[in-house]
Amino acid sequence: MTSQRPWICTLVWGILLLYCINGSFCSKEVLTNHWFVELHTGGKEQAIEVAKKSGFTYVGPVLESNTEFHFIHNAVPHSRTKRSITHTRKLKAHPLVKRAVQQTGFIRHKRGYKDQKGVPLSDIALSSPELIGLLQDELNVGIDSPLHLKQPNDPLFSKEWYLKNTGQSGGIPGLDLNVEAAWGKGYTGKNVTTAIMDDGIDYLHGDLRNNYNAKASYDFSSNDHFPYPRYTDTWFNSHGTRCAGEIAAARDNNICGVGVAYDSLVAGLRMLDQPFMTDLIEANAMGHMPNNIDIYSASWGPTDDGKTVDGPRNLTMRAIVRGVNEGRNGLGNIYVWASGDGGQEDDCNCDGYAASMWTISINSATNDGQTAGYDESCSSTLASTFSNGKSTFRDAGVATTDLYNNCTTTHSGTSAAAPEAAGVFALALEANRNLTWRDVQHLTVLTSKRNRLFDPYLKHFWQYNGAGLEFNHLFGFGVLDAGAMVDQANKWKPLPERFHCTAGTVSTPATFSTGETIRMTIETEACKGIETEINYLEHVQAFITVKSTYRGNIVMHLISPMNTTSMILSQRPNDDDHKNGFTRWPFMTTHNWSENPRGTWTLEVTNIPGKNNDVDTGKFSEWTLVLHGTRDPPYLHQDDDDDNSSKLYKIKRVHEKAMAK
Repeated sequence: MTSQRPWICTLVWGILLLYCINGSFCSKEVLTNHWFVELHTGGKEQAIEVAKKSGFTYVGPVLESNTEFHFIHNAVPHSRTKRSITHTRKLKAHPLVKRAVQQTGFIRHKRGYKDQKGVPLSDIALSSPELIGLLQDELNVGIDSPLHLKQPNDPLFSKEWYLKNTGQSGGIPGLDLNVEAAWGKGYTGKNVTTAIMDDGIDYLHGDLRNNYNAKASYDFSSNDHFPYPRYTDTWFNSHGTRCAGEIAAARDNNICGVGVAYDSLVAGLRMLDQPFMTDLIEANAMGHMPNNIDIYSASWGPTDDGKTVDGPRNLTMRAIVRGVNEGRNGLGNIYVWASGDGGQEDDCNCDGYAASMWTISINSATNDGQTAGYDESCSSTLASTFSNGKSTFRDAGVATTDLYNNCTTTHSGTSAAAPEAAGVFALALEANRNLTWRDVQHLTVLTSKRNRLFDPYLKHFWQYNGAGLEFNHLFGFGVLDAGAMVDQANKWKPLPERFHCTAGTVSTPATFSTGETIRMTIETEACKGIETEINYLEHVQAFITVKSTYRGNIVMHLISPMNTTSMILSQRPNDDDHKNGFTRWPFMTTHNWSENPRGTWTLEVTNIPGKNNDVDTGKFSEWTLVLHGTRDPPYLHQDDDDDNSSKLYKIKRVHEKAMAK
């Protein structure tokens, strides 16, 4: 009977997930068998004793706290619609317990998963002398040249167009991550660890096992140190292994391809593979060993159905904020997030993870520079990498590792884009181990390139903000350039201190109907004359409370004093919510990077006609504008080698003129 339990659990989880997707189960609150427990005083030993006396199982501390802990109750179902009041009361009755909260369950989806198996290694004859000879013939330099000056001899390297685009699979030559420039300088990600927060990693894979950081890995689904993927017939749990290979697949071992940072390490944080996610599990994953992990890569998020508005709960937000403030021994962890696969009918500003200023939201492009059909757009996207090429070409997806020592050439979605970015950031961290989380964001803005990226639907064009930085609503500040990033990282100097300033609030209620636009303004001095004065922007947040009889028809634009317009919410035709709207939702834009925030900010809220041409009524309640940035110019002391074509050179000239005034 015991041996059948994993199979039974898998079946139950599948049924619950099916009901949730169809909306007949998750329309009600889902409660799990996980509890958050806070003690008045004590530590691990006291928590274990409390759990034992109350009939619970002790799991561990929350975010390394001495008073906050994670308990589970094995007699309570994984998912139910009623609170287990009796069990909560029993916990609260213990004199050491200050607070006990049964955890709510919610859904988190992998991004870009496709039900396709990889290509078995045996099918591509990795060990054949003919293949090895062919690969050697394609090398640009001789066998005695230094390793970092050669092309990798891995069998799938020629298919990794996102690393070196020569026009294969219908791509545009040169449209890639420019990793060879970074490799050529000797940067390969050494001593940098990226945690893959996902469904596990096949750490026995021949292309990963030597780059696997077992010490920094953990399984939050099974509560052990072995985050190996759970088997399914559809290979559903191949997602994390594929993402890991993009970052750290080994070089020149005749297995699969090569990772962006092929000498870096990956850690597996298995946390997606369970019936429902909880705030506790997310928080513990994002706060796991923050001084041993440099980068956290997440290729998942709330449901990309064009109607969900969701984001991190309280504990998870604590974990992320703790990570950027205290992680990496005070330099701050880098959180990389896939922007979402909801397509044109969704908006990643409705995803509180991707739209957070603490994360780096990455969108994707195809191998010929277009936006993929599944790409979401939003003003919080910082930059882009690549996901897949033209569907009419074989092997146009992302080539990477797959389960059970296999390879695949079909990985895709923004799931594939985020790990590529994590790999580029690993190269930058090797170039400069003192980079902070903010440094990485600034380097992303300054070194990303427009290259040949364009919107095939002709909706979003490249434009310049008030500080002279070129951006696009789809692609952020462009595609990551590994060569340029390591160059700039190598000579990067610390940034001025970052502040935040509440610019003002508009709380006069207003109603508007279909086709109508309401406009409101906030005049601000950006905290001029006090300690938190801001003259050079980084992130801008608009906390807005608004609702409509059809939420998806609300469109909002934020216009800065330097006349840069950010669409902070686009139309989402599938979002039929008419009750909740947005309640102090933090819409965020990066488009005002380095602008001076002083002056008049304008918010425009419009009810766009819907697909049924119904008349909708909207109600605006509140808007609070919060500015984040520096008082002192961030770039004047940076070394740009007088490259007058670089973003850094141009923006320094803009800042010099501003200071002269």
